[in-house]
Amino acid sequence: MDYLPAVRQDNFAEILQPNMTTSFKAIVAGFFLCLITLAAVAQQTISGTVRSSEGPLRHATVRVNGTKDAAFTDKDGKYSLSINRDTFSLTVSLMGYTSQTKSFAAGQATTADWSLEQASRALGEVIVSASRKPESLDNVPSSVTVLSRKTLEDNLAVTSDITQILANEVPGLAPSAQTNSNVGQSLRGRSVLIMIDGIPQSTPLRNGEVDLRSIDPAVLERIDVIKGATAIYGNGASGGLINYITLTPKDNTPIAGKTSVNLTGSLAGLKGSVGGRIGQLLHGKLGKFDYAVSGVYERTGEWKDAKGKLIGTNYSLGETDSYNGFVKLGYAPNRRQRIQLMYNYYSSQQNSNYTLVNGNYLTGQPATGVLGKQTGKPTGINGNHNLQLSWRADSLIGGTSLQTDAYYESRDDVFYVSLGRFEGGDGQSHTLSKKKGFRFMFNSPLTSQGSLSYGADFVNDITSQPLVDGRIWVPEMNMFNVAPFAEAQWKLLDDLILKGGVRMERVKISVADYTTLRITNANGQTITPSFAVKGGDLTYTSTLFNVGVRYNRFPAFQPYASFSQGFSVADVGLALRDAKVDNISKINTEAVLVNNYELGFVSKAQQFRFELTGFVSTSKLGAEMIYDAATDLFNVSRTPERIYGFEATAHYQPVSKLDLNLSFSYAEGKADTGRTGDYNMFLNNRRIAAPKIGSSIFYRPLSGLELQVHYNGILKRDRFDKLPSGLYKGNEGVVNAYHLFNFNASYRVARNTLLTLGIENLFNADYFPARSQWFMIPGFYAKGRGTAFNVGITVNY
Repeated sequence: MDYLPAVRQDNFAEILQPNMTTSFKAIVAGFFLCLITLAAVAQQTISGTVRSSEGPLRHATVRVNGTKDAAFTDKDGKYSLSINRDTFSLTVSLMGYTSQTKSFAAGQATTADWSLEQASRALGEVIVSASRKPESLDNVPSSVTVLSRKTLEDNLAVTSDITQILANEVPGLAPSAQTNSNVGQSLRGRSVLIMIDGIPQSTPLRNGEVDLRSIDPAVLERIDVIKGATAIYGNGASGGLINYITLTPKDNTPIAGKTSVNLTGSLAGLKGSVGGRIGQLLHGKLGKFDYAVSGVYERTGEWKDAKGKLIGTNYSLGETDSYNGFVKLGYAPNRRQRIQLMYNYYSSQQNSNYTLVNGNYLTGQPATGVLGKQTGKPTGINGNHNLQLSWRADSLIGGTSLQTDAYYESRDDVFYVSLGRFEGGDGQSHTLSKKKGFRFMFNSPLTSQGSLSYGADFVNDITSQPLVDGRIWVPEMNMFNVAPFAEAQWKLLDDLILKGGVRMERVKISVADYTTLRITNANGQTITPSFAVKGGDLTYTSTLFNVGVRYNRFPAFQPYASFSQGFSVADVGLALRDAKVDNISKINTEAVLVNNYELGFVSKAQQFRFELTGFVSTSKLGAEMIYDAATDLFNVSRTPERIYGFEATAHYQPVSKLDLNLSFSYAEGKADTGRTGDYNMFLNNRRIAAPKIGSSIFYRPLSGLELQVHYNGILKRDRFDKLPSGLYKGNEGVVNAYHLFNFNASYRVARNTLLTLGIENLFNADYFPARSQWFMIPGFYAKGRGTAFNVGITVNY
């Protein structure tokens, strides 16, 4: 560019009118000098090249943060951008690559070159939910799986079913049933606590096992999966916790957004299977305020098996309408404080044009459907509301920080119609749950290498399971939970990390007097009579501990070990609805205390990462639901349990264009039926999942093009004997192996436009999912989905 020559102030004075005073001349000359200086700044230009390890990057965005000014790279990766600010920062971004930001001062530089790294699934310095405060994954002395935004987007190109995404990506999590229910999808053989930004979604007082589908994955930043019993977030995490972390705006522009449209359907039987999905996200930052607003709607078509036949309609995700509305507003008055308001609404209900045709386990006939009116109300999530107000303050007295939030959650989950089960005929139940909570946590430095976190949780959970016509099946259970806690962490010699904590649970559950419903069999004969039950209060107290150690001195071998305890109130609602006594004080509702022992290590060498974890989980009481075919009832087994197993994961990037992933998980569990210390009975397949293999290949042959193949294999589990009828006892059906492959490709056709193609069950495997096999119940004996497609376009702006 051409710059103006330097001009002396007295040269300006000479061209002014002779009758001007000297002072006035000086003022005018100074004014012109300022204009020239500002003009020179306004005309400053920065140019450069954006590259990756594979060469120049076309269509990369170079943006002046806080403004709408931006430039885009050409086919040679070059850009040029005019700047009219004294100080500024630039951010370079491109879909499929990690963004970079640099700050500049006026005149500091006229060129700026950039080298972007391709976004990878490899775990890096991520922040997790393991300790209620942000921390690096390398500081956690236990097994954690983190699903990054990149991982979620890869999976969304194939399916929006979050239960399937988690099953594909998380070692130790049981396979998905491909339905609106996550029955049997345990974590390491025990129940898992589901949360959204720390707000509990699970209903342990009456576990309907539908909590995994609580939010659309499109509005998630990541998912943290903490494995093994943990009490850090309270009741219900006897097997671990899954925390859905919602999006937080990161751009400094006033407005940015993304629009996505997808077309879905079955390649095994196209007729009636076509569905669609549309999502809109807007986000930005205005001074001290930031916002994110999202809306998602999806309508699925009929789901078909490998032979093109309709999959059984019980809780099927076919013909399902799903809605998700999300708002997050943030205000940061200064660098040390942030106030945030989040609201999310989610519903997912099946509106089918078919009625169920039962399957037959003995003949191998799968459940299907015939045209007809759907029985009862649509099943699924009738509405799940989450509202949260949080405040974070850093650098208080002594360097202490404070995190506090208040929340409200309300959900209504509708189940299938039980034909002829209740007095008077059919009945359809739904769980109603409302949670109100407040919690706070201080974090104070103890030394330069240590910190102490301490606070308390207050939760009020009101849960019931009435029939949709108003009849009371499970009365309201009003739980109030108070739990103070403290946890300390030290880093010694820079590499040795020690953690230890304690949490005290104080739980009170109040139940009013109620009358049980008379339960009948298919012939109308009474199984459980109707009688009055006197209510009252159930109280629980427990003190839980955790301790862990990790040593990071040598990248090739970073060992860790931990002991943690988890607390879970038994399924009180199940005991109440099947009560056979006239007073709840006579019902065994004692809480379950789980001890989890874990030993593992991480090995890193250049582009290779390997992790191996072994675990043992014990409890003096069980919480297993046993199905009694003679009475058609589920009963709670309270025998001691021991579960053990191991998990292994590996990631390798031999070249920058290629990522390889491999995982394996195995668990086994037994019960001590005689309470003698002899664990003599295998836990059933509802509790213990079959061994699972996962692997994936990610290949980027060209700039902007990414190809992925994902394999998920469920191996055989055969632990039980058949009955004379040829069936097995409830939940004990043998699980035969099956192998599934998914494929997806993405191609950036323009700087802001991405095309995606996903193929689920690439080789059209004909199989029954694990739950269909071990459950054996005719209405749920349905096949898995055949080959299905998902074509999408995403536009960023």
